[in-house]
This record gives sequence, C-alpha cells and structure tokens, in this order.
Amino acid sequence: MIAVAGFAVAIYAAWLFHDMPDASELADYRPPTATRAYAWDGTLIGEFSRERRIYVPYDQMPPHMVQAFLAAEDRNFFRHGGVDAMGLARAMMKNVLNAVQGRRLEGGSTITQQVAKNVLLTSDATLGRKFKEAVLAQRLEQTLSKEQILELYLNEIWLGYRSYGVGAAAYNYFGKSISDLTVAEAAYLAALPKGPQNYHPQRRKAAAIGRRNWVIGEMADLGWVEREAAEAAMAEDLVVQEAPTRAKYRDADYFVEEVRRRGLNALGDRLNEGGYYMRTTLDPRLQTAARAALMDGLEQYDRRHGWRGAWGRVELEPGWQEAALKQAAPAERRRWRAAVVTEVSGGTVRVEVAQGGAKGALAPQDVSWARAGKGLSAGDLIFVEPPEGEGGAFRLKQVPQVNGALVAIEPHSGRVLAMVGGYSFSLSSFNRATQARRQPGSAFKPIVYAAALENGYTPASVVMDSRITLPGAQGEAWSPENYNRQYYGALTLRRGLELSRNTMTVRLAQGVGMRKIADLAVKMDVADSMAPVLAMSLGAGETTPFRLTASYAAFVNGGRRVEPHLIELVQDREGAVIWRADSRECRGCRAGFSGDESPRIVPAGQQVMDPITAYQINSMLQGVVQRGTATSVSVLGRPVGGKTGTTNEYRSAWFVGFTPEIVAGVFIGFDDNRSLGFGETGTTAAVPVFTAFMREAIKGTPVTEFRAPENAKFASVRGIREAFRPGTEPRAPTPAAEGAGGPMPYNKVWPDGRVTGAGSAGEAANTPNDEMSGLY
Repeated sequence: MIAVAGFAVAIYAAWLFHDMPDASELADYRPPTATRAYAWDGTLIGEFSRERRIYVPYDQMPPHMVQAFLAAEDRNFFRHGGVDAMGLARAMMKNVLNAVQGRRLEGGSTITQQVAKNVLLTSDATLGRKFKEAVLAQRLEQTLSKEQILELYLNEIWLGYRSYGVGAAAYNYFGKSISDLTVAEAAYLAALPKGPQNYHPQRRKAAAIGRRNWVIGEMADLGWVEREAAEAAMAEDLVVQEAPTRAKYRDADYFVEEVRRRGLNALGDRLNEGGYYMRTTLDPRLQTAARAALMDGLEQYDRRHGWRGAWGRVELEPGWQEAALKQAAPAERRRWRAAVVTEVSGGTVRVEVAQGGAKGALAPQDVSWARAGKGLSAGDLIFVEPPEGEGGAFRLKQVPQVNGALVAIEPHSGRVLAMVGGYSFSLSSFNRATQARRQPGSAFKPIVYAAALENGYTPASVVMDSRITLPGAQGEAWSPENYNRQYYGALTLRRGLELSRNTMTVRLAQGVGMRKIADLAVKMDVADSMAPVLAMSLGAGETTPFRLTASYAAFVNGGRRVEPHLIELVQDREGAVIWRADSRECRGCRAGFSGDESPRIVPAGQQVMDPITAYQINSMLQGVVQRGTATSVSVLGRPVGGKTGTTNEYRSAWFVGFTPEIVAGVFIGFDDNRSLGFGETGTTAAVPVFTAFMREAIKGTPVTEFRAPENAKFASVRGIREAFRPGTEPRAPTPAAEGAGGPMPYNKVWPDGRVTGAGSAGEAANTPNDEMSGLY
C-alpha cells in the first residue's frame, strides 16, 4: 500500500514538474520597460509602453525603500534560502481550511517565491502552483544573488496607478525619482503589493495611511529607522498626484503622439518594451510658444465670428453643478471653469462657477459680444475664466469649432522644433499638421517661381498680369481671376510673387511647363505625385502643413531638401545607439587630429535646386513681408520671408514663413473643409499666428542675415538689389529707356501676353497688397 502511495506521489510529482521553467532563464531577464522620450534639452515629454515601468538597478535604489519592502513582505529575506518554512507552514495550515470552504488560498510567499510566480509561473491559486513556486524559489536562490532577486522583484511588481515597479510608481504617485522618496512615501509604496486598490491614496486614504504606518512601525521594530523619525513619518499626510502622468511637460501631446507613431514604424513592438532612451528634436520653449500662438489665433478667429450660445442649460436649483461638470473644458485651458448664468439684468450678467462656487460678473465687452450673437439668459451653462485678482471680471470663453496646425523646423537639419496639430489634443487627437491634406493655394506659388528661375527666368523677368482664358479638362473654358479682380499689366517675377497675382502665375506656368513644376514639387516632397495641369500652379493639389513647411526649408538652406524628423536618436539600455536620424558619414572623424584641415561633413539633404535659385526665392519672399501680402510680419524687426495662401471660398488660410534659423508653417481651416468666411485670408487668419509664435521664438537671439551664394551676381532693379546667376544679370539700360521708364533693351512681348526681359514700364507704381485665392 505504501509502495502504491509512493508511486502515485512520484507520478503526480512527475506530472506537476514536467514543464517546470528553468530558473537560470532569469539570469539575463529584463522585464518589459517603458521607452522614455526626451526633448533636446533633457525634458521628459513622454513614455511608450504596455506596462509602465522604469527599470532601476539595485545599486541605485535607496536603502530605506528596499527596507520598507522587506519589512512589509519578507523580513527574513536575507536569511532564508528561498522559502520561509515558518511562514509557509502558517499559510499551509490556513489553506487546508480555505480549500475545504472554497475560499481563495492565502500567500505566505517570500519575495523569491513572488519573483518565481510573477516571472515564471501563472497566478493560479492552486496547491500545485504553490509547490512549483517553492521549488523554483530554491533554484532561484542557487542561480541569482539576493540583490539580483530583489532587483527583479522591485522592478516587476504591480503597484497600481498604472505602475509596474518602484521606479514608475515613484513618478506616478509622487512625481519624483525613487532616490528622492521620503521614508513615508517609500513605506506607502511597500504597502501596495497586498492590493493597490485596497489602499488607493484617494478613494481609501484612511486604509492607505493605516497600512503605510504599519510598514513604518515594522521598519522601526527592525531597527531600520529611528523611533523618532518613524513617528514623524507616520504623522505625514499622504499626498499624491491627482492622476498618473507620463511627464511634467504637457504642451507637446501632438508631437509626442507623432513620435510614438514614427517610433513604431522604426522599431516595431520593441518601442513599447525595450526601455529605450529616445532623444527627440523638440524645443520645449518653442513648443509652448507654438501651442499658445495657435490656440490664441483660433480663439481670435472664433471671436470674430460671434457667440454661438451656451453649451447647455440647467434649472437654477440645488444640484445644477453635477450637469455643469459633465462638460470638460479643453485640458490645455487650465484656468477655464464651467459656470452657470445666475442673473441677467440690463448690461450686467452674473455667473457662478460649478466647482468652488466663485461668483461674479462677466466683463462688459463679453456681455456686448454675447448680445451681438445668441445672447445669454439665466440657467445657461458656459465656460468662464476667473479674474486673477480681487474685484476683477469673469471672461466669457467659447471653444472654437475652427482648427489648424503649426509646424516649426530647423531648415538646415530638418529637426522639427515644434508641432501643434490642433486646438486641443484633449478634444481631438487628429493631427492636422501631418494628417490633414488640404490645398495650399497661393502658398504653393514659390515652387512655381522656383521652377521658372531654374529654367531661364530671373527675378527681373516680366510677365503680363491680365485676363486669361484657357480650355478646361472637360472642354469648358477656364478663366482664373485675381483675388481683387484687378490686373496690373506687366510685372516682374518679384512683384508678381509679392502681390500673389493669379493670372500672371498661370502665364508663368505656361511658359515654364507644368511638367517641370510638378517634378520640382515632387523633388521638394510637397506631394508624392502631381498632375501636370495649370490649376496646380495656383495650389489646387493637396499637401499637409508638415510637408509644405519642410519644402520651404530649401529656400533657406541653399536649395536642399532635408528630411524633417522628430526623433534624433534611440539608445538601448546599455547606451548603444540603435537608430539615428543623421545617416551622414564623417570620413576622417575618428582619426587623430594631425594639424591638417579638419574633416568636413557634407550638408544634409538632397540638392533640389541651384543655391542661387533658392536665394532668389528667399529674397522675393522677404519682399512679400516688406511690400506684399504679409507686411504685418515686418514688426519682428529682422530678416524674415514667407508666403500667404488662401483657397477657393476661403476654405483654408496659410502662411509659411522663415528666418535664417526657423521655418514655420501655419494652417487654419475647418475639419469638414467648409468656408472660413468672407475675408478670412492667409493674411487675416494665419499671419497673426505666425507672428505671435515668432515673437517668442526670436527672443534673446541675435539678428542674422540670410547668406547669399558666393557666385551670385547682384544688380539693382527698380531700386531693389536682385541676385542673378552669372551671365544673367541685366545690362545697363539705354538713356532713353532709363529716362522714360521704358522696357529694358531685351524685353520681349509674346503672343500669349508674356513679357520676358529685365524690366518693363507696365508695372503699376502703387499696386495694393493683395492676397490671392489659390484657385480663382
């Protein structure tokens, strides 16, 4: 009988342990760890992971934090061999009764057993698993040092608040590194393994403090903390962050999400578990300025178009606050509050804030604005911004329906310095910078003029700005028009671009050939392909703000197409670079310096146009700011160029501008592509956003000039210093032509109305600034 029983036990043991994991697998085990993304200045901006974990080596863990967990979970850890016999005996005796009564089996597991369970086994509460756990724990103790086991445990354990491991928990609960945790904070984290929800710091605060203080008491009993210090720690309040946050810096949601997408593209699933260090191109100062400029600009547009009315109504009776708080203000507008209109009397409107109960009157200008729209009445639910000081007025706020994007790029490297993909990421995560494909309108024209300069034209060449009718695709006539329905006759290329003349641009495109223009647009990465039809010369093709802005970098960097990128480099846990945006080789960089000429790194990007062409367009676009459709940008007080764009029926408004250091593009439009309203051009809607952003971007930076190519030739044409390719600069005019203001000697008027040459008397002397509509 004994032999049969022994045989049965042997069979059961063989079945139980036949698939036992190998404890030696843990020697090189690293749990899935969050990839952390940093701005260029070291600011943490985001984390990517399935399990939010920050891996911390044992030697970087503060002793009082380790001791807190030992006191709470396994005080004999450094004395047992993997299984605490006394603790296990107590648990087994209780589990016999639990098994009979159908209750969940209790623990009694050591830290080593918990590592075995969490990493190598399932969490099934069965006697068989407990046996496996004990055997594996003993094998672990033979394979790993005590410190290695503790390191695995403290980095693997689930601690609630979206936190795996102590590193993530310290940041998520307390917003700090584990090295900065107090005894009380470390003890609270050590209280959590028994059940984070049982000791939630907000919902079950009393229980959480009680459990924390028990841990502190155990530490004191073991002599790991002085009794006086323990009593002081027990007296501390439990204060945590309202919610787990990935990073303190919160102005870069669209940027961080785009980094995540591109990271997945480059690294695949490793992004979410590799524990990589990712350095991005983000400049937090510029990002904050970009978000503020775009949000303010969209709110200003929205205010121009009137008060749309309250977003809800309630009866003014107890409990109205519950309905008011269901509607969240944009997370980015941290001072906005939900409120109710309590009284409307004459020119006075009084409000009460739902959370906190603050009361006061709306500012008179806001009352007038609301009355001009849909008005206000008692019981209306609205958003307000409370006054900053005593006695001030509440400001009435309205979430814009319009949206937009702003992208800022360093033109020589392609580093994306800032990106805002909409009014509020909390309301819409759709990134209009990278995902919204829209017609750029006149903002495309610099590419048309660049193609012309690449094919024999100069900034002083003259083309007629007059009515034109062409056969359309379906046989019907196509007659593009200028925005103001006026025509100025013969204009130089410079003046035509400055004033954004449509009919002149179409004639120029005819002369150059749309195939050449389309090819250049593709080379500059404005689009993957473009139909060679004349309507495209007025911006009828679609692109994104991201791609159009990046294409303008060529006008600043000498004609090179740079790859706009958000991720600079990625390093693994050991610091090895596994991905880098800059793939250029530096020949000779690793050799010792011999005193000869230092190694030279070739410029980034592909040459897509002659450097002189790029400088010519740059100069002409500076003219847009000085004399054209974007003169308000000149308040920046330094060299700056750019181009406005507006599409048919005012559906989209654009401005892409640049200094020698930054290219920035602004797009304003509705997500459903409806009209922005009469007069909402790039000049009106987009330029103010660009200007507000650049005011902040250039603060504290020196004034620099755009660099001209060394081989460019210069000549004065109508009082403007123009750049020319060698041999194309204009000859001195004859006295008769010069005195009469007549055409240069080699002007030629073609049958279709084009005029080529260095200048013409046909240019109007006082043509007004005129923002064109891309498809008129």
